Amino acid sequence: MKDYYQTLGVERTATEEELKRAYRKLALKYHPDRNPGNKESEEKFKEINEAYSCLSDPQKRGNYDRFGTAEGMGAGAGAGFGDFGGSFEDIFEGFFGDFFGGFGGQRRTRPAKGTDLRYDLDITLEESVFGVEKIIEIPRWETCQGCRGSGAKDSKSIITCPTCKGAGHVRLQQGFFSVSRTCSHCSGSGKIITEPCKECGGSGKLRKKKSISIKIPPGVDTGIRLKVSGEGEAGSRGGPAGDLYVVLDVQPHPFFKRKGNDLMCEVPISFTQAALGAEIEIPTMDGQSSVKIPSGTPSGRVFHLKSKGVPKLGGYGKGDQYITVYIDVPKKLTPRQKELLEEFAEISGEDTSKGFMDKIKDIFGKEQAK
Repeated sequence: MKDYYQTLGVERTATEEELKRAYRKLALKYHPDRNPGNKESEEKFKEINEAYSCLSDPQKRGNYDRFGTAEGMGAGAGAGFGDFGGSFEDIFEGFFGDFFGGFGGQRRTRPAKGTDLRYDLDITLEESVFGVEKIIEIPRWETCQGCRGSGAKDSKSIITCPTCKGAGHVRLQQGFFSVSRTCSHCSGSGKIITEPCKECGGSGKLRKKKSISIKIPPGVDTGIRLKVSGEGEAGSRGGPAGDLYVVLDVQPHPFFKRKGNDLMCEVPISFTQAALGAEIEIPTMDGQSSVKIPSGTPSGRVFHLKSKGVPKLGGYGKGDQYITVYIDVPKKLTPRQKELLEEFAEISGEDTSKGFMDKIKDIFGKEQAK
């Protein structure tokens, strides 16, 4: 029984990629095109293809590993030369194609998609909450309308490249290797422009500014990218235009701070409002909302307004709004205000003549006395 693993020079645990590398190496070495008239190389080449045809197929390889035969292969299993076809150029291209530029056919430079563009757009918090439509102006390369991107004055100004005869590539013979390279005369296009377009100078493109309308949906946040298809740079050789990506940056707000879909704010209240309680008006993105401040509210307490935040992008519902209140202590008091506060402190049993450290000492003194 033939040992296909030994034929390819690999272990029985070889991966698919290891099998492919081993096959390519041996196929290049023993291919009849490289060894004309050598019967031994021809037989070796058939053995290599038979082994690879079996081991490259998971089902056949499984049968071979279990039973020592790849049932269903038939006598002509090696006729297809694996998955690379029968010619030496096919095998060589599969192994070296990316390096040498490939073989065969009319391989002209293909149409290329234009470059994508990025535009950074600043928006306000209000615009991010409610959505907005913006008009932006971007500089970009556009297809020249005078020549429709061909770069030539007219159709008669485009001729077949005399160097490559329109193929876009030229062949270089190096021994038994036939290497294909891009034609330097026409840069792979297969065509030569004898008289360029006067508008674009033969480039097929013009630098212009384009005004574009951008619809910004409600709920966006900093870092969100909006894609506008086909609004990037013009393509080359008839290729499609690139895309435009608008990257949003929500500017800071003087009152609100955003956290996800929630809005945070701080609201001052007076000492009397905190002590006696009150109903105050709070700014929201939808207008004013009333919030009840209960008596005895300490500074730093947080109040919650449901569904007063930012809409959920692409979904339903809104975030919430959280209001942190703080007591706004007046920096200046009138004599009457000072008198009333001192009277309040006296009624409350508070000794305003003592400093903070004196009060601490009193607390520890009482604890020790216990």
